[in-house]
Amino acid sequence: MVDRKLNVNFFCQRCLQPLKLDESFGAIGEHTLAELTLPIHVTPEVDIEVGSIHHLVPGFYLEESGNGTNSFTLLGQQGDSGEFSHQMKVTANLFDIVSSNSEIDHPLCEECTDVLVELMDQQLKLTEGEWRDYNQFLNKLMNESVVESLEDLEKTLQELLEEEERLTQELGIMQVQEKAIQDEYTAQENIKERLEQEEERYWKDYSKFRNEFILIEDERRSLECQLHYAQNQLDKLKKTNVFNATFHIWHSGHFGTINNFKLGRLPSAPVDWSEINAAWGQTALLLTALAHKMNFSFAKFRLVPYGNHSYIEVVSEQRILPLYGSGGFRFLWDTKFDAAMVAFLECLQQFKEEVEKGDSGFCLPYRIDKGKLEDTATGHSFSIKIQFNSEEQWTKALKFLLTNLKWGLAWVSSQFAKEQNDLFA
Repeated sequence: MVDRKLNVNFFCQRCLQPLKLDESFGAIGEHTLAELTLPIHVTPEVDIEVGSIHHLVPGFYLEESGNGTNSFTLLGQQGDSGEFSHQMKVTANLFDIVSSNSEIDHPLCEECTDVLVELMDQQLKLTEGEWRDYNQFLNKLMNESVVESLEDLEKTLQELLEEEERLTQELGIMQVQEKAIQDEYTAQENIKERLEQEEERYWKDYSKFRNEFILIEDERRSLECQLHYAQNQLDKLKKTNVFNATFHIWHSGHFGTINNFKLGRLPSAPVDWSEINAAWGQTALLLTALAHKMNFSFAKFRLVPYGNHSYIEVVSEQRILPLYGSGGFRFLWDTKFDAAMVAFLECLQQFKEEVEKGDSGFCLPYRIDKGKLEDTATGHSFSIKIQFNSEEQWTKALKFLLTNLKWGLAWVSSQFAKEQNDLFA
């Protein structure tokens, strides 16, 4: 009877590739199988490494062989009697033995076997390194000549305990110091926040005051400019004589003038009476101002400057003498105008006498005597009256009158200048 051959193939338990087994697998003896059944102790490290390559993915199979945990897969045809051939039984038994002594399922293909061998070589190197370290440590322990006694160890333990207690105390002290430093840090942080707030408020106040300072500085400079201008004006005023500026006495040909008003009349130059009257008003105002400056009052008369209608009041008689005219030269003339001009000359004479009381060296260039003005250089006298007088002599007398007033004005101005200098000194 001829046995029927079965075609059986095995799968790699890792990559699931079909395997073609060598014929030597079918000629393994019982002694070899007994040796293979001996247990193999695998370190946890090997298990880990091997586990990294052992990822069993079950394939399709007809029957399983083994103990259920470590198994292999068969592909092929099953005989009618349900039994494997002797060679297949030996091979399956071999794979069961190898798988039962390892965490890795067999069979494996050549590539997966190479990977496994490489991993086991690495583990072998690690194990040999650990063995060398342990061996060196063991030799060191065996070569130590002095072995500490129990008393020394207890003493060392006591010292360590004391050191621990000291360090614990220092730790407590350090913790207290840390708490104090933390409190100080918190306090300093509060101070920092307060200082930052004060700094912010300071810069706000600084900006405000800086703005006010700029405005005040501008105002100060403006005031300095105004002060400088006022000082210049004051210097000009110090140098300015108010009487000279107000009453300008000069001459225009044969006529004496006051503030450009002619005082007099000639046949060749008939001056209008309104201008003559205005000149008399300025003359009366000038003599009144000079007397007022000296705090002096006339004895019998009171000058009333009233423009071109000025007059002189006779105080004792309650009579008014007009210091203005309205007609030409006639032999019969209103004597009130002549009396007013004579009274004015008498007032000028009183002013002269008052000045001489304080300044004996003062004198007028033309002497006044009973309504006439005398030229001391020539000895000629000219009447201030119009009646029984010529226009030329009357005009000459008026010119001498204004000259005397100019001298009186100069003297009062000099006194006024002294007082002004004393006032601003």
